[in-house]
Amino acid sequence: MRTAICSGSFDPITLGHLDIIRRAAACFDRVCVCVSPNAEKKNQMFTPEQKLLLVRTAVADLPNVEAELFPGLLADFAVEHGANVIVRGVRNATDFDVEYQMALINRGIHPELETMLLPASAEYQHFSSSMIREMIRYHQPLEKYLPASIVPLVREMTEETKG
Repeated sequence: MRTAICSGSFDPITLGHLDIIRRAAACFDRVCVCVSPNAEKKNQMFTPEQKLLLVRTAVADLPNVEAELFPGLLADFAVEHGANVIVRGVRNATDFDVEYQMALINRGIHPELETMLLPASAEYQHFSSSMIREMIRYHQPLEKYLPASIVPLVREMTEETKG
């Protein structure tokens, strides 16, 4: 069984993230989505548990995809799940440079790990979670940016925080 890992902080999961996960799911028998709490990132909108719920809701229609929280190293998560491939999406040259460096680091930790970089689909190249968090803060329509299944949850979660 070929298992791949897709990872991210998913604050929140976007249509761009989901596109990469769907494409990975078409290539591998099993895809494990690693939701990283990523304490280094500032201005996070959702708790790790909320992020996990949003990801699980977004991938619910993909039978070979599962998701879980993992606060440790991605390379260790991959090995624990029997994966030898990490799939990452790249939007531009900056993303490529960062992901290339991470691929080298992950292989240094676990030499059997490969990293597959998938270029973002054209319609999602301009997406970022930080841009979408701004859309949420200013009560803008989210349907063009987020999976439809999570839009009500996002609104509910952000109303609870605000109220």
